[in-house]
Amino acid sequence: MSVRNEILATFRQVADTQGRTLAPLSENLKLTDCGLDSLGFAIVISALEESLHTDPFNSSAWSEFPVTLGDFIKLYERAVD
Repeated sequence: MSVRNEILATFRQVADTQGRTLAPLSENLKLTDCGLDSLGFAIVISALEESLHTDPFNSSAWSEFPVTLGDFIKLYERAVD
């Protein structure tokens, strides 16, 4: 599974588990508008660390917090490469 697809699947799984409704996932979607709260984001990041074996927030790939879903995906793609 690609990094992008893993991220999207994780967002959907966390939203489902948390009983949240996600906005349509697109590159320009602001993370603050996606439908997850801070706990949901923490769960997403933890799940991605486990599945992708990386934490871009503790690496040189991270310079500023991503604003959009597209930024978030790119951050993980750079960290995995």
